[in-house]
Amino acid sequence: MAIKVASVSDTYGKDVFTNKGMFCGKVEDVECDLKRFKIRSLIVKADKTSYLSSMLGSKKGIIIPFPMVEAIGDIIIIKHISIPVGEEAQQEETSV
Repeated sequence: MAIKVASVSDTYGKDVFTNKGMFCGKVEDVECDLKRFKIRSLIVKADKTSYLSSMLGSKKGIIIPFPMVEAIGDIIIIKHISIPVGEEAQQEETSV
């Protein structure tokens, strides 16, 4: 199922949540494929108190490939993101 967006500008500043209800941040920018007239990815700025911010550490945002987007309306819903098991242990070791 393809997600239709009337205008790319409709995505800017929208809140982004995972499909498990975790707040990630806001859409800061959009990467487009101009040859195919399609959105390639969303650049999401992680809010300091968000689920995404706790995963990224000192990084300020993340690029979400458009196939991960499940719905666009008043908010944007993406597939749930989680840290791979090996990286969780590594992050805990570096933060101690």
